[in-house]
Amino acid sequence: MSQYWSKVVHALTPYVPGEQPKMNDMIKLNTNENPYPPSPKALAAIQQAATEDLRLYPDPNADQLKQAIADYYQVAAQQVFVGNSSDEVLAHTFLALLKHAQPILFPDITYSFYPVYCGLYEIAARTVPLREDFSIDVDDYLVPNGGIIFPNPNAPTGRLLALAEIERLLAATPDSVVVVDEAYVDFGGLSAIALVNTYANLLVIQTLSKSRSLAGLRVGFAIGHPDLIIALERVKNSFNSYPLDRLAIAGATAAFADVDYFDKTCAAVIATRTALVASLAQLGFDVVPSSANFVLIRHPQHDAAHLQAYLRSKAIIVRHFSQARIAQYLRVTIGTDDQCRQLVLALSDFLKAGK
Repeated sequence: MSQYWSKVVHALTPYVPGEQPKMNDMIKLNTNENPYPPSPKALAAIQQAATEDLRLYPDPNADQLKQAIADYYQVAAQQVFVGNSSDEVLAHTFLALLKHAQPILFPDITYSFYPVYCGLYEIAARTVPLREDFSIDVDDYLVPNGGIIFPNPNAPTGRLLALAEIERLLAATPDSVVVVDEAYVDFGGLSAIALVNTYANLLVIQTLSKSRSLAGLRVGFAIGHPDLIIALERVKNSFNSYPLDRLAIAGATAAFADVDYFDKTCAAVIATRTALVASLAQLGFDVVPSSANFVLIRHPQHDAAHLQAYLRSKAIIVRHFSQARIAQYLRVTIGTDDQCRQLVLALSDFLKAGK
């Protein structure tokens, strides 16, 4: 029935998300979900919002949530945009701010949804190779472009670009929008939100899926100059005026209020990551320096796809990418201490058996 498809659909290569296994006994370390539950305050707020008022539309502007985000990051509410996951916020950003005559720039190894958005919105793009150590070289982006976007920390590498380097990029490219996708920044980086009042060309996008354990709620947001936010609002209100439901608004707002829980769970993930990296190094794995809730690893003597298959046979799921430069790497989400211990034991058994 593809004769009914529009032209753009034929050309699309959709994003492929990480596997969501149906079995409950798997150790799931493949989609960078937080191993800890959401804030109890967020769960309570969601339950309290589950009333007969669900028959009514939510606030189309989600003003309560916008104000909570603005207060948390010490910006004005007019500098905040919210959407149904950071993926939707990113999609609106590509259409509102990155569709120009010049191609946009992003790393050759990065979030694989970026080229999908380019295909969907017919946006020209050019990938910029990362250094050999998978770090971003800002100088490579100081060329004519229609905009720049990259995750920080980058995904799936986990490498962090220093805030001073982001500021250097912003200062050197005043005519380009620079989008910093901070899905993982709370696990070891400094947010570029600190720079939004200095650089009108900066948009920072974050999600509540990772560090706030609300992947199932689908809430994302952007912070930037009000002019950038207005562009996003224009696209959003031409697409879906009610992207966040009442439960999402209530739960997300409460999550920002529970600072102690947020700090505690982020610290726990970081501590587990540190211990896991040390254990993997002892087993002979190369580990890319990570400031995210995952690590990119390879063993110089073993094929990554073979390793992934072995781990799956032991009920442990990790992510493997076929892209040439990282085809011999596995991306491993930071789980609980116990989950990571079981991962290390399985890898140790694999190496001892000389599989």
